[in-house]
Amino acid sequence: MRFGGFITRLMDICLSIIFIVFLLPIFLLLMVLVKLDSKGPIFFKQSRIGKNGNVFSIIKFRTMIMNSEEVLKNNTALYKKYVENSYKLDPSEDPRVTKVGRFLRKTSLDEIPQFFNVLKGEMSLVGPRPILDDELKEYGKYAEKFLSVKPGITGYWQVSGRSDVGYPERVDLELYYVDRKSVFFDSYILLKTFIVVVKKKGAY
Repeated sequence: MRFGGFITRLMDICLSIIFIVFLLPIFLLLMVLVKLDSKGPIFFKQSRIGKNGNVFSIIKFRTMIMNSEEVLKNNTALYKKYVENSYKLDPSEDPRVTKVGRFLRKTSLDEIPQFFNVLKGEMSLVGPRPILDDELKEYGKYAEKFLSVKPGITGYWQVSGRSDVGYPERVDLELYYVDRKSVFFDSYILLKTFIVVVKKKGAY
């Protein structure tokens, strides 16, 4: 591991532990709210593609009803809109999202459990967003470059508009980050993330 990589990993571990301890009361409260809001598990796990193509299970607070994908695919018009809109829908029209889930997504609090992914070394605090296997085709010939770094909880795409940015532009932003990845750039993104979360800008 190069020195920059060592510093990044050290930051990931130290800051994740600090965040987990600091957010523990909120973490426990959200566990209760998710459980009371709808049937199903508290946490949502889904396979994502990580560094070098390694598959791992990303952890989030569950924000959707059970059998959510089936519900969406049964609505042909809405599913078509979902695909055409870069695999996302506004929560106000998404039948899969729970009441508590809308709040969690708007505030990005559904991402808190991913600090455990960071501690396990599957993710970093900063990096490209971990993607589904179906999304890899969007990166075309740059897929290998995209997968050359760990995915992150936050990243250059998230602080540049997130849900307000189309997928082609998202790809450009993610690759821009990969080309310029450094401890200083990561620190800048972490700082800007705080500002974006406070303003609730671009969150679905």
